[in-house]
Amino acid sequence: MSTGVSTGRTTGEQQPGRAFGGPNGAADGSGAGAALSGEVAALLDELRRYLTSAPQLSLPPRAFTSPELYELERTRVFGRSWVLVAHRDELAEPNSYVSVDIAGEPVVITRDADGALHAMSPICRHRMMPLVTPGTAGRAESFTCSYHLWRYGLDGRLIGATHMRKNPEFDPRSCRLPAFAVEEWHGLVYVNLDASAAPLAPELSKVSDDLANYRLDDMAQLGSWSEEWACNWKVAVENAHENYHVMGFHPETLQPSTPGGSDTDVRVDSPWALRMLIPFTTPQEAYSLPLTDAEKAHLYGFFVFPAASLAAAGEMVIWLSLVPRTIDRTQVRGGILVPRAALESADLDEMRRQAESYAGMINTEDRNGLEAVQRAVGSRFAARGHLSPKEPGVVAFYQSLARALLRGDDDWPGGL
Repeated sequence: MSTGVSTGRTTGEQQPGRAFGGPNGAADGSGAGAALSGEVAALLDELRRYLTSAPQLSLPPRAFTSPELYELERTRVFGRSWVLVAHRDELAEPNSYVSVDIAGEPVVITRDADGALHAMSPICRHRMMPLVTPGTAGRAESFTCSYHLWRYGLDGRLIGATHMRKNPEFDPRSCRLPAFAVEEWHGLVYVNLDASAAPLAPELSKVSDDLANYRLDDMAQLGSWSEEWACNWKVAVENAHENYHVMGFHPETLQPSTPGGSDTDVRVDSPWALRMLIPFTTPQEAYSLPLTDAEKAHLYGFFVFPAASLAAAGEMVIWLSLVPRTIDRTQVRGGILVPRAALESADLDEMRRQAESYAGMINTEDRNGLEAVQRAVGSRFAARGHLSPKEPGVVAFYQSLARALLRGDDDWPGGL
């Protein structure tokens, strides 16, 4: 039986230590013995409290604006975590690629002519020219640097370097693009900048069982989007971990079906995985999937720390990835999945238009609200707020963030 999971460890050059130059770090999250400012040390102390007494408070405002904390997040969170980057349909054809930006780090994901997935740094090993532009996708048999025409295969190996034969110190056989870990889980493609990262799939075994009736491996991507929101990534991610906000942000789009005042059931499976159940006011219909009555009656939300979410609502599944580009800019990528059987004899263009239009309305509502929050977090009078009992997922996210920032490489990801 197919597990719906495939892993890849690109055979390209692997750099010592962690992404962004960080070797094994200290347990206080300070990286390679770097001295922390008093402000960041205080922020880490506040995060540590979520692992002990779990205060029902929002993060301190400076957690969203501190440049030093953001640099720590680039290393401790996005330098060694699994980040959702695409759906399989975006890399369905041989010689296809998708390029993204993960916390300021360019990444290209490829499917080579033999069907194998690779993930690597698309920066030429000659004089650091980008080989592809982040946010683009397409097909190519190789990547050619536009600066001096060095050429690389889709597995990262160097296959051509102009006028280099007379340099006796240059060995083209050892010249490769740095590789990252890549894994496909039920059609969703994840990348970890730590090439030696442990596989993701074992951490998601409970979620795989929960989603069995949704048959993710048989779903097709009907529509997709990529946007940049002017907010810190945590502003966006904490919003995704609660349904409380729909009464304010989504009064006409989501409040009628999943009211913000309803109770949310949260289950934390591992440092990576969290499951959230939200009741529908009216059960969803299911025509081609064998959904149970409980599955029809609930929105199934699933999160992979730090930035990936999936929402299953009847026979429609939406994936979302909220990844920082800078301290106050977040790349929002996502897609709408439906059973392939639902596409047979259908007007695909009209289905896609309707699906993307509906998702676009919800995204705009979130974007407008979260960008307003970001503009306010820098106020001298901004302060921590008391959380509602309707927001258990927010505290769970803070706990995951604390583990990532406080644990050294030898302890990461560790247990709950």
